Amino acid sequence: MKTREKEFSESLNDQRSIWLNGKRVRILEEEAFRGAIQTVCNLFRMMDDPSTQESVAYVSPTTGEWVHQSFHIPQSITDLQKRRVAFEQWSEATDGMMSRLSDYARSRLTGWYCARNQFSIYDSAFPEKITRYYQQARDENRFITVVQRDVQINRANQYDPQLLRESGLLHITRKTQDGIYLNGAKMIATAAPYTHDFLIYPVVRLNESQKSVANMLIVPADSSGLHIVCRESFAKSDLEQQDFPLSSQYDEMDALLIFDDVFIPWEYVFIHENPEAIWAIKENPHSICLGYHQAIIRLKTKLEFITGLACKIATTIGATQFLHVQEKLGELISQVETIHACIIASEAEGAMTEEGVYLPRETTIDTAKNLGTTFYPRAVEILQLIAAGGVIQIPSSVQDFQSPISDLMNQYFRGADVDALRRTKLFKLAWDVIGTPFASRSELYERFYSGDPIRNRAGQYLSYNKDKLTNMVEKYL
Repeated sequence: MKTREKEFSESLNDQRSIWLNGKRVRILEEEAFRGAIQTVCNLFRMMDDPSTQESVAYVSPTTGEWVHQSFHIPQSITDLQKRRVAFEQWSEATDGMMSRLSDYARSRLTGWYCARNQFSIYDSAFPEKITRYYQQARDENRFITVVQRDVQINRANQYDPQLLRESGLLHITRKTQDGIYLNGAKMIATAAPYTHDFLIYPVVRLNESQKSVANMLIVPADSSGLHIVCRESFAKSDLEQQDFPLSSQYDEMDALLIFDDVFIPWEYVFIHENPEAIWAIKENPHSICLGYHQAIIRLKTKLEFITGLACKIATTIGATQFLHVQEKLGELISQVETIHACIIASEAEGAMTEEGVYLPRETTIDTAKNLGTTFYPRAVEILQLIAAGGVIQIPSSVQDFQSPISDLMNQYFRGADVDALRRTKLFKLAWDVIGTPFASRSELYERFYSGDPIRNRAGQYLSYNKDKLTNMVEKYL
């Protein structure tokens, strides 16, 4: 009997075009992807494990098989809480370090599926198309990645309809009875090498003259003419796991997708050359609320991990007695509790939609999402301040404790309450959060994964109902 873990691994053995270090690579043979793929396999195994199955999955209404909770349509606060438990389990298994484990993209897809009839005004076939794909993705355990951003070639005139090829925007170049052909590029495709399908659409407001880029598509990763161009790998080998415990397991690759005359059948074209529909897709509350509900749960887990690491280091070096250290640790705890409160409040103050879907409160979700863009960089900074020079002056490897001077090393690398080897492992872990390429990418991601943080905060101001606030002032005027 095949497990989901085995099915996932075997499904990657196709003809997808992945480029790394100047050559085309096969994903299952490339060491750079081994840790991330194994991590995903371990998560998928939870749906087969009787001890975790009921908390991360539910029974598909069409197949009777267990499928992931991210596809579950919440019809009550209890359903929403079940989704939270599943997201927490996946996040805690990776300490929140992997942001695109498909539960986010699946949640976005589930939201659009819930609101499918709203989009029939743009395309009468939309409800049928997205229903078919939603059920396929759910029942086949498909790994999905959302890709929205446009390449940064010349942002000054990026959306000039006369300069589509020069600006690199993904656009339709040919149409046939069977489908469309695409050229251009998209970024940033996180988890691209080991995804099954890309869910692609733009997130800018377009006009009619730019309609050739106003499309929502499902693009299989093994599509002919699609090239997955990876950034530098930050992954470490299994042999280096003790020195780089996070980099070796959780480096989720990011990639640029280049479309060189890629064919997409009409059944995978959900929105076709319709700027108004694309904006409605971007702003759809079902998709936003379900998707970012998952995102802030992962954020909370990641902040909890940083807080635990900072507390452990402070204790190890005997610094918890100092007031300024206590204050910084208190700030980290406040971060965790703030995001936790937002999650609980978003669920408790959720509401039922006309479609019979119970959604978390969007304003509270937005608040947590926007806070995360500053909370995480600040959390890393606090970790730096507490660990200080300790993360620089650590042995090159834990293997150094097997050297001829191991007795001396055990004397001078020890901590206040731990031996030298344990202290070194702790500081190696901290360095993987603070100073490695993996760490830098992680901080950059938290700042920008949901878009421009300035625009997002301004958008929250613009969309927020401020009448109650201003009326409190008005009575004095």
